[in-house]
Amino acid sequence: MAAPVGLPPPVGDRAAGGEGPPATQLRPGLRREAYLDEGVFRHELVSVFARSWCCAARSAHLAAPGSQLVAAVAGESVLVVRQADGGLRAFRNLCRHRGARLCLEPSPQPARVIRCPYHAWTYGLDGRLLAAPNARELPPLETLDRGLLDVEVEEWAGYAWVRLEAGTTSLAEEIEPQLLDRFGDPATFDRYGIERLAVGHEITYDVAANWKSIVENFMECYHCAPLHPELTAAIPEFRSGYGSVSGGVGRGARLGPDVEAFSASHRASRPRLRTLNDTDDRLFYGVILLPNVLAVLVPDHVAFFRIEPLGPGRSKVRVEWLFEPEAVADPAFDPSEAVSLLDTTNLQDFSACERCQLGAASTAFDPVLVPAEHVMETFHGWVATRCSPGPAPGPY
Repeated sequence: MAAPVGLPPPVGDRAAGGEGPPATQLRPGLRREAYLDEGVFRHELVSVFARSWCCAARSAHLAAPGSQLVAAVAGESVLVVRQADGGLRAFRNLCRHRGARLCLEPSPQPARVIRCPYHAWTYGLDGRLLAAPNARELPPLETLDRGLLDVEVEEWAGYAWVRLEAGTTSLAEEIEPQLLDRFGDPATFDRYGIERLAVGHEITYDVAANWKSIVENFMECYHCAPLHPELTAAIPEFRSGYGSVSGGVGRGARLGPDVEAFSASHRASRPRLRTLNDTDDRLFYGVILLPNVLAVLVPDHVAFFRIEPLGPGRSKVRVEWLFEPEAVADPAFDPSEAVSLLDTTNLQDFSACERCQLGAASTAFDPVLVPAEHVMETFHGWVATRCSPGPAPGPY
């Protein structure tokens, strides 16, 4: 498995503190097959998503022993289960008898066992086969190798992360290099205390675009001035077209001088997250954790994005707005100002991604990257490395 590749600023990125004059050349983008071809998409599901640690669910949704949650990962259904000892196990959502799907609903009721509704094969929370009808006619159940199929699972930052295909790297070994490339010091990310925050609002977007377009869009700010008047009013430096939402190493974008908070009205309605310090004040950080997480970190909340590829031209993006638990528990809690600004920005972004998806259907599709977009080549190289060897002709 290839090591994660970081996301450095574009060459000569003046807003990100790059040295020397800006690069001037145009460079080719990905070919249309990268966004349209079913074979390429299926190869990415296996080579990128099944072999990587993917963020699957918020841990708080699995609080009690026996809690269960169904997540879609790399086109497969995964059942994540909280164990009696407090740990997590994850399994293919598949009965080992006739292959029936065990759970259809996304959040089954907590239970002491996992029972298939078809023939009542019953499994422990640890996946062991415990019972089956007419068991006397079967070999001893303890000798049958028909327990639920394990999926690797780890918890980090308040989320359950799963990997369908077993690998040699831990979640930390995949995440930490990306945090180092973004912040220079993972302690910056840690200060936001995402694991202890509470979900104050959630929106799921159905985007008629390839998953790579969504990541590409998040990486560059060349589009910010024409597309995002609300965002650039809050963060004026994004108007330059240089830099990127996901920034240079260790760099956050600063709110405008008259902007109190990252909110639709620019007014602050809650204090700074209590684990932050003065160096984090008034800063906006965009973070990419490949393959399926984007995050926005601002002083009083965090927005956490999870991308689920559904097809070559369709993706689901679930965004959770996270706040201090005490703020969410307050009867007067109102996240609408914070949600509105980013929701408006998301809708603008996803509409632009859908325009590119429509354009990719043209045989004349021939994208180029301007210097402010050269950072996207790092992402393209990361995908190409994961997908090599891939379907011919390769689109990367």
